[in-house]
Amino acid sequence: MWEYEHSIETSATPEEIWRLWADVENWGTWNTEIEKIEMNGPFAAGTHITMTPPGDDPVLLRIAEAVEDELFVDEARFNGLLLRTVHRIDRIGQGRIRVVYRMEITGAGADEAGPQIGPGITADWPETMASLAELALR
Repeated sequence: MWEYEHSIETSATPEEIWRLWADVENWGTWNTEIEKIEMNGPFAAGTHITMTPPGDDPVLLRIAEAVEDELFVDEARFNGLLLRTVHRIDRIGQGRIRVVYRMEITGAGADEAGPQIGPGITADWPETMASLAELALR
């Protein structure tokens, strides 16, 4: 297994972060690694999202779990690997929250493939999460 986690703290509310997460069609306003995005249903477990990074092939994501104002988990399958990304909101008190993104790559060959593909997938997380928090505060 390969794993990576990044978190930021903000005074945005869980509801403000959730509103931006649930508005999938507008993820590109705070995530520059999205050229095109489509969702085939509600922001809920079982719904599929097709996300196209700039100059790349579309990636099919499935929402595996969604708990309003707390977390959502998306999963992508690629060459026998499962790429699972947890997006979580931790309440840390005094009007502050921690937004956490965690990627886990599992499956046959994950120990070799994870270090090769994971850093490229997660490289923009600090910037993306900062943009998310900034937009939530507006």
